[in-house]
Amino acid sequence: MVKNLKALRNRKGVSQQQLADSIGVSQQSINKYENHNIEPDIGTLINMAKYFYTSIDYLVGYTDIDRIFENVQKYDLNTDESTLIDGYRNINDSEKMSIRLVIENYNSKV
Repeated sequence: MVKNLKALRNRKGVSQQQLADSIGVSQQSINKYENHNIEPDIGTLINMAKYFYTSIDYLVGYTDIDRIFENVQKYDLNTDESTLIDGYRNINDSEKMSIRLVIENYNSKV
């Protein structure tokens, strides 16, 4: 069962057909995955996770964490820094790019 597929697809604003084309399955398969009629094979789950930049565990409802776990360096963050990081993790890719450009702009002036 792909518990979070429809929510991820709606959040990203893609149709069943667009997702199907991107991961190499039919639109009918996406519909069946969302309505719990069939379960995708592991290769399809991997492609879905890559497409949505999430984990298979999130796709199938094993965790509520909707992002990929990345290796990160340990930092001692204050409350303000932690809030900024949390906010960054909750915005879309386009918004993240805007933030990176602003930071690069400020860093180039230093």
